[in-house]
Amino acid sequence: MQAIERALEQRLAPQGVPLAVVLPGGRRLGQADAAVTLRLHELAPLAHLATGQIGRVAEAYVEGRLDIDGSMRDLMHVAALMVGDAALEGDGARPLTWWSNLTRTVKSRVRHQLDADARQVQFHYDVSDDFYALWLDERRVYSCAYWKDPAMTLDGAQAAKLDHICRKLMLREGERFLDIGAGWGGLLLWAAEHYGVRADGITLSKNQHAHVNRLIDERGVRGRVTMTLCDYRDLPEAEPYDAIASVGMFEHVGHANLPVYFHQVRRLLKPGGLLMNHGITAGGTRNHQLGAGMGDFIERYIFPGGELVHLSHVLKVTSEAALEPVDVENLRPHYARTLWAWSDRLEAHLARAREFTRESVVRAYRLYLAGSAMSFEQGWISLHQVLATRPDHDVASGPMRGAQSRFPFNREYIYR
Repeated sequence: MQAIERALEQRLAPQGVPLAVVLPGGRRLGQADAAVTLRLHELAPLAHLATGQIGRVAEAYVEGRLDIDGSMRDLMHVAALMVGDAALEGDGARPLTWWSNLTRTVKSRVRHQLDADARQVQFHYDVSDDFYALWLDERRVYSCAYWKDPAMTLDGAQAAKLDHICRKLMLREGERFLDIGAGWGGLLLWAAEHYGVRADGITLSKNQHAHVNRLIDERGVRGRVTMTLCDYRDLPEAEPYDAIASVGMFEHVGHANLPVYFHQVRRLLKPGGLLMNHGITAGGTRNHQLGAGMGDFIERYIFPGGELVHLSHVLKVTSEAALEPVDVENLRPHYARTLWAWSDRLEAHLARAREFTRESVVRAYRLYLAGSAMSFEQGWISLHQVLATRPDHDVASGPMRGAQSRFPFNREYIYR
């Protein structure tokens, strides 16, 4: 035990990490005036701290084996100092042999069968609608906001994001629009009410499905807007869409199924139509989850089945599905600010949160929201909007010769 204590003190002291640890017997390690104090109820987490396995420390907190004194922002500052480059040293950071690549693909394919995907989505999104409503914006948009003005509120930044996507997709009245993974209906209803499209949404979350169908009836848009409990692989292809959005969904698809996903999207999209794929991407080219145990923590408590790939792989698979990427925008720091806004809201309503769900869920989300904010700030993970077309192969069509779609090949229309 003394060796572990010395290892922890050596880890903290050189970097001036503002952390103190109180052992079960009351002995205190670390800075006397530390911004963050971990109060251990058993000794096992001490070894994880000493070896930098932050994910295992987070597990101990969720399971009540330690408590935390200090703000989430101070805690994440400490975590960033302790993790460092190890955040990008996930399972895939080492050069992949043919065997490790094969096993990853097989594991991914098994984890993303139809019934497994439904269970995994419901595990995350069906925690409690009231719990999510405490810290999301008024529309319950559960994805990266767009802070086009630094003075914006969270509600304003989410509305700006919804409009940003609709502008990129060049939505027009009367067109057919599909939202894959439509959440609580923010984008679906925005597109219908502000752009006059006929909007179809799908989700695997029973709670979200029920919530959006209530909103459709309350707003009197039944007949123009639908929300279906459906997997993207089961969507009929007889009547393709003019535009498709997928926001915060493809992270659930799985590495092995990305070719299936993008080929299905292509079949659902009219020739010349536009696709917006908005999602979290890996910060490194060879890691599919965060290192230092953080990815394992998210897999266990937050997003079972979630898999990240680098932007370069997203573009590769998109192109191999005969979709042409025409615009890519990195919104990484926008997501950091969004997550801090969510985290601050949850911290302000912890007592209410515990009325809506289990204590372990509240603890897990405290760490998840703040930890994700830190990870986006550090560049360990990223967020990209990839706009793509399904070329119609008519070089004379579109706003420019060779466009083969309605995309104008400039960004002026987005900001006009």
